[in-house]
Amino acid sequence: EKYSIKQNNPQFKLLPNEQILSDLDLLKKGKLTNAALILLAKKETLQERLPQAKVMLEYRNSESQIPFDNRIEFTEPFFILIDELWKTINLRNGSFPIQDGAYIFSIPYFNEEVIRESINNAISHRDYRRTSEIVIKQFPQRLDVINAGGFPVGVTSENLIKIPSTPRNRLLADILQKTGIVERSGQGVDKIYYKTLSEGKAEPDYSKSDNFQVNLKLSAIIEDRAFALFIDSIQKELPENEKLSVLEVVTLNKIKNGVQKTDLDSEQINQLLQKKLIEKRGKTNAVFYILSKDYYDFTDEKAKYYNLKEIDDNQVFSAILQFLSKEENAKMKDFVGLFEDKLSRRQVRFRVDKLVSNKTLEQEGEGSGSTYKLSQDYIKEIQVISEAINIGMKEINKKRNKSIEMAKERPNKKR
Repeated sequence: EKYSIKQNNPQFKLLPNEQILSDLDLLKKGKLTNAALILLAKKETLQERLPQAKVMLEYRNSESQIPFDNRIEFTEPFFILIDELWKTINLRNGSFPIQDGAYIFSIPYFNEEVIRESINNAISHRDYRRTSEIVIKQFPQRLDVINAGGFPVGVTSENLIKIPSTPRNRLLADILQKTGIVERSGQGVDKIYYKTLSEGKAEPDYSKSDNFQVNLKLSAIIEDRAFALFIDSIQKELPENEKLSVLEVVTLNKIKNGVQKTDLDSEQINQLLQKKLIEKRGKTNAVFYILSKDYYDFTDEKAKYYNLKEIDDNQVFSAILQFLSKEENAKMKDFVGLFEDKLSRRQVRFRVDKLVSNKTLEQEGEGSGSTYKLSQDYIKEIQVISEAINIGMKEINKKRNKSIEMAKERPNKKR
């Protein structure tokens, strides 16, 4: 029926079951394929022929807890299992209220689309030659999906959303697409990343995966409410053909988290700059990117946006002066550390050399062993200025005191 609706072909339902199975390649040479068993077989048959096709759902009240509090075994065929499994997970689901002005909406701990896609991926990508079943571990604010078999050849947790997906069980993946369970084969991970990051949650974590299993960890915690509102506002304003892609959302999230420019996709950076969703800061090797001011408007740290502006020579000197007033002398690496992520080593050296040439700083030694301190000329200049200011302040105080005395004397003369 789902295939008939998806393909807009009501006549398909009238065909004999054997022909339907054959047309979908679920029946070959009169025998049901493993895909047919996984999707349609009675649970008794499935348990006998493919017991590893079951899914185990374990619940624990704490992420540090080893024994489970509850364990449910799902042995039904996939088309029944997927709905029952989600309903059971959803029984312990909750939501976070998010306020945007007068409007309040809720973000669920576990997004239904994300959980369903995660399970669909596990079903269609797992290695059925291995006897272990799919295990889902649910905690109050985290959910893990673990399936047998590592990533396909060439796929890693780092390039997961950048290269075309190759399902281990092609027929299963194709049937899920044809029946509308998934929108398009190979896009499940994209949806998982897109939905999760758009809700302000941590990036889906595949870091515990290895050659023998894929381990996906999904956090329910909203780490950045402002980012969720930022993405939501962008998508509402952009026309359908310009809405953010999953790679753009991932790149925005990386920039928000301070990832170095060398680890950012240059193509995505250029697109986001054109859309004015990010801003470029710094020069040459010290270039970095920040989210646009719109993001900071959703946070309680609006001043942070202005603090991320490019640093000027006066700010550089002020920071160096403050450091040397406490430490007396410094090495170049100390100065570089003062402006980490804002100026490159070359830019810092250029400014320090300029301070040496105008005799504000004094350099001792050569090369990497050089040390710097405030020059005697600068110290004397500051002392002269300080004395002049003190003299000026004394004169001002004298005049003020004299004015006060004169003001006191005037009423006495009238009497």
